[in-house]
Amino acid sequence: MKVLLVGINSRFTHSNLAIRYLKAFTEDLNYQCLIREFSINDRVERIVQEIIREKADIVVFSCYIWNRDYVKQISDLLKLIDNNIKLLYGGPEVSFDSENYLKDSFADYLIEGEGEETYREFIEYMIAGNDLKDIKGLYYKENDKIFYGGKRKLMDLNKIVFPYNIDDDLNNKIVYFEASRGCPFNCKYCLSSTIRGVRFMDLERVKVDLKFLIDKNVKLIKFVDRTFNCSDEFAMGIWEYLMSLETETTFHFEISADILNDKQLKLLEKAPKGRFQFEVGVQTTNNEVLKNINRFVVFEDIKKQVMELKKYGNIKQHLDLIAGLPGENFESFKKSFNDLYAIEPDEIQLGFLKILKGAPMKDEAEQWGIVHSNYTPYEVLKTKDISYDEIILLKRVEEMVDKYYNSQKFKTILKYFTPKFESAFDFYLCLGTFFYNKGYLSRSISSVDYYKIFIEFNEEKLKGENFALKEIVKYDYLKYNKKKWLPNFLLRDVNKETEKKIKEKLLQNDSINNTNNIHIEKFMINILEYIENNNICEEAHYLIYDINDEENIKDVTYILV
Repeated sequence: MKVLLVGINSRFTHSNLAIRYLKAFTEDLNYQCLIREFSINDRVERIVQEIIREKADIVVFSCYIWNRDYVKQISDLLKLIDNNIKLLYGGPEVSFDSENYLKDSFADYLIEGEGEETYREFIEYMIAGNDLKDIKGLYYKENDKIFYGGKRKLMDLNKIVFPYNIDDDLNNKIVYFEASRGCPFNCKYCLSSTIRGVRFMDLERVKVDLKFLIDKNVKLIKFVDRTFNCSDEFAMGIWEYLMSLETETTFHFEISADILNDKQLKLLEKAPKGRFQFEVGVQTTNNEVLKNINRFVVFEDIKKQVMELKKYGNIKQHLDLIAGLPGENFESFKKSFNDLYAIEPDEIQLGFLKILKGAPMKDEAEQWGIVHSNYTPYEVLKTKDISYDEIILLKRVEEMVDKYYNSQKFKTILKYFTPKFESAFDFYLCLGTFFYNKGYLSRSISSVDYYKIFIEFNEEKLKGENFALKEIVKYDYLKYNKKKWLPNFLLRDVNKETEKKIKEKLLQNDSINNTNNIHIEKFMINILEYIENNNICEEAHYLIYDINDEENIKDVTYILV
């Protein structure tokens, strides 16, 4: 018997942890099991061709909100080509209202909830030719009827088999890792709220598994644990271990900032820079709205700990907001955005409430006037507190924040524009509306255009003069792009004689060892003074950019004095 485990990921760089778990958990059984991964950017026709080519008896799909429609299309085509292929679905997208989902789908079997033990029993029964009716957690079709084996108890996580092996090609992949399941909180919009309690793997085993991935030189390991720091001893044990290693691997954790305690903070202060990055689900800074979603915290507690971490300067922080929460109107969300922006985290993610099957919020949708899409990803369209038109405006803000703020490549430009508006939110909304009106949101624009648009935006929306702005745009452009070429809307004014003189002086002063690794640029304002003190001084200055280190920029005007 041959089984093909299929993961259709949201991006090429992602990897599917679930199907690896299934394969590893049945490695000792007498059947042929293969894994194939694709992304939603692959053509459906190509995915079908690759699956058919494997000539599997059973094809297993890992189902999520981002790939549901792909799985449906692929399943339809597979059955049309060869109706003898059996299909099995599993994953969060099919684990609620499973009977109706199976009834309306092309699948023959469906696993509800945690899949490892159910899948193993399924394979054992299929190999032996036994009746499937006694398998807990399994739905299956037989003669157009749906049968269900009943609920399965949650498993002991230490029974899980480590899903990666020496032959896995993990280059340029985000590798997902799990050390616990469950969440201590009960947020109404989250599927984790449907399972009480948190289960942990053995700490020493986690260390061994992580060391294997580190030795494979994985660049980014992303923990999928819902609230990593909910156990003080467990979290600190892993953090302390990872801090003790010599590695270039970065580790991503979802944490709850308000429960960071003094012991955890004291440890994290010593973490090597770049070793950890934290994702913090703020969702809203409106404390009443937090109560509406069963998050019994106050924003001030979150902010205090986020600011404390920020002082250390060694951990990248990614803060999340969710638009469309029950009881939050446009003005409240605007305030939430401005509250987060004032903290100056490394990234701000604007998400939109999703009404997921199985989550308590689905039962309260009518109460809050929530209207949502019936199609994946089931996003909110409007509520009694926020209109559809306002949601669309927030979508524009989200695009601008993601492109300009989160990329970290436009810092000086954003510093220039933000104070010209009543708030940061007003700036991003104005910029997003400008993009929309110009048609830039509906077509691809070049990386150079993303800089040039600021000149156009300044002229048309602010009626501003572009002399200083062009120098600021030039500074950011050269910092993050190739130095030898400038777009024609920016001025380059360094003559060869001056450039030669600066390089000779730098070599004489032992300021640098190799002039091949630097780029010299002339600015008509004191750009570093502007960055430091917000003063625009119109005077010629020469900066050197280190080609190998984008943060290493120095003013060398003194050499010409």
